[in-house]
Amino acid sequence: MFYRENGQFKTTYRSDQQIFPIAQDRWAVLLLVAAAFIVVPALSSGYMFRAILIPFLIMSVAALGVNILVGYCGQISLGSGAFMAVGAYAAFNFFVRLPGIPMLLAMVLGGLCASIFGILFGLPSLRVKGLYLAVATLAAQFFADWMFLRVKWFTNDAPSGSVSVSGLQVFGWPIESPTSKYLFCLSILVVLALLAKNLVRGAVGREWMAIRDMDVAAAVIGIRPMYAKLSAFAVSSFIIGVAGTLWGFVYLEAWEPAAFSVDLSFKLLFMVIIGGMGSVMGSFFGAGFIVVLPIALNRFLPVLGNLVGVEISTAGISHAELIVFGTLIVWFLIVEPHGLAKLWSIGKQKMRLWPFPH
Repeated sequence: MFYRENGQFKTTYRSDQQIFPIAQDRWAVLLLVAAAFIVVPALSSGYMFRAILIPFLIMSVAALGVNILVGYCGQISLGSGAFMAVGAYAAFNFFVRLPGIPMLLAMVLGGLCASIFGILFGLPSLRVKGLYLAVATLAAQFFADWMFLRVKWFTNDAPSGSVSVSGLQVFGWPIESPTSKYLFCLSILVVLALLAKNLVRGAVGREWMAIRDMDVAAAVIGIRPMYAKLSAFAVSSFIIGVAGTLWGFVYLEAWEPAAFSVDLSFKLLFMVIIGGMGSVMGSFFGAGFIVVLPIALNRFLPVLGNLVGVEISTAGISHAELIVFGTLIVWFLIVEPHGLAKLWSIGKQKMRLWPFPH
């Protein structure tokens, strides 16, 4: 009964086009954001920040970018790790070679470089689709791995290919403690999620979804496939590049090309599949699931092994993660292709009708 929108009349176009048209949703989101900014930093430990919260926020940003390309525009990509690497290394070079450059500006420039890189490898989408496009974007992953490993200029002539950053600050606020890192990543996520939500609700987002559903019909009604596909690659790569910058600068602090391997590309795609394609909320669900599941298995499997009298090694836990991931992906593709976001939507709809039969 508490989730009904009885009496919430929409008398203007502005009220009809709100991101959260139901008042309960608006208040819930505002309370959730307020709790994330105020309550979580006060109650969380350093381990919670480093192991769960900061990786979750950064992976949510990356999954948001992948979802724009895969979920909203329907262009399969396996090069997300490469776009993250381009964003991280580009921001690193701006940060190191231009002394005094603000961190936020370096991050934006890194995202723009990733956007250009994404457009370049998005050009095959004008001719091919499906599996062939996935293979074309996978080439971006291999090219980025070779480029950052062999071309020493990108790593500031570091012999090992490893780079590091320090002394990060935003508007004079040092980004050093786990709490400051968490709040900075949370602020970036809120801004990008709001921009992405408004973008997919506008004309550009509708063009992406028309291309996803049937590109030939979209072209017939006047949508330019080249503009729609390349704009999706550009926006997606920018957001993923910003996530790569956060991953390198804030989470890792020191990294090498292997930190953005093809495994990361597959993991980001799994986040979108499990969370829900074509859903901003699904990006958060998928990132949370992928980040929390390995930690939960590391804690749960040894306890389960002790109960049944079997010792489970670290390698066994790693293999179990792969088995669980594969099983869940197959299950979601068969049982609920729209992921956790669809299950959440169904639950909301049932609450709106409860206790009446439906």
